[in-house]
Amino acid sequence: QVQLVESGGGLVQAGDSLRLSCVASGRTFNEYAMAWFRQAPGKEREFIALITRFGGSTYYADSLKGRFAIYRDNAKNTVYLQMKSLKPEDTAVYYCAAGEAATVLRLGTGDYWGQGTQVTVAS
Repeated sequence: QVQLVESGGGLVQAGDSLRLSCVASGRTFNEYAMAWFRQAPGKEREFIALITRFGGSTYYADSLKGRFAIYRDNAKNTVYLQMKSLKPEDTAVYYCAAGEAATVLRLGTGDYWGQGTQVTVAS
């Protein structure tokens, strides 16, 4: 079992930056690739980014590449999502997930999920 807890969400203005964190516990953190997803009201869950177990590779949704960056600190059991130039359409609940990289990328799902953190971007 892996427990994931996201933090760092909040209300920001358009153009602001924000960094989300996700702390893992329960299993060895570097056993899993880590990913971020988001879900806006009335919309399907959307893949944002994935980072492999030791950070050697990252993958991004094409539409978000360049504004969002994923990185991890295995010593702190933490994965981060750095977001910049935020837009109102980035408003969503942001989730981190742990899983096998190929499965996350192919199926858009992870083995373990956090409870989510709300990001609201005001215009």
